[in-house]
Amino acid sequence: MNKPTRAASLNFYTTPPHACSYLPGRQAVTLFADPGIPKNDVVYGLLSAHGFRRSGEHLYRPHCQGCRACVPVRVPVAEFEPNRHQRRTLKANSDLGVRVVPARYSDEHFALYRRYLSGRHSGGGMDNPTPQQYLEFLTASWSTTHFHEMRLEDRLVAVAVVDVMADAYSAVYTYYDPDYPARSLGKYAVLHEILAAREAGMQWLYMGYWIRDCRKMSYKVTYQPMEYFWSGMWTREPPAPAGRAPEAAAE
Repeated sequence: MNKPTRAASLNFYTTPPHACSYLPGRQAVTLFADPGIPKNDVVYGLLSAHGFRRSGEHLYRPHCQGCRACVPVRVPVAEFEPNRHQRRTLKANSDLGVRVVPARYSDEHFALYRRYLSGRHSGGGMDNPTPQQYLEFLTASWSTTHFHEMRLEDRLVAVAVVDVMADAYSAVYTYYDPDYPARSLGKYAVLHEILAAREAGMQWLYMGYWIRDCRKMSYKVTYQPMEYFWSGMWTREPPAPAGRAPEAAAE
């Protein structure tokens, strides 16, 4: 990693440029909070409010020169109203039982995770994970993380990985059984997380990054109202299609 830059009392490090995972032909740079500093849910909440995400033990956000395509998004859960398609998804999955369990390893969860990667993301660089890689990706020693199990009778069909902060949930990752495409389990998991966050008295569900020109990210803007972190503030208006900040706000 390159030399650190300082913001407030934390150090941040940038990676060297690497191939972008979302937009072909582009180079990406990632900004990480100092891996050596102690982290907790308070630090997590503060950085989430400034567009950071968690992956394993690390907190990061995109920091690409000349590109602002990755836009942090969140749903103000108290205001969310499902649209007609989302109501159908909720109804189609009303027979699922949901249970919140600690974020720890189980053979059943890991088997579903492997099936999901094989069925949905084969060749994406995450093939044939080990149990250690699975836990290192989805959990962190310092975060409050829960697994939301979704079952059809006794069969585990989906797991939503959710981080809990003081005023928000963060949708970290969801994996599900690829044998049930008609249920739209990924979309159902987001709806469940929004409603669960509301029931818990949270203000927001953080949903990671929306990229206008990335087809697999397009589903995120269907959960309305949505807030976008742009030019240092959260707004209800999505950024301009160019994916660049106004000149006055350029870094």
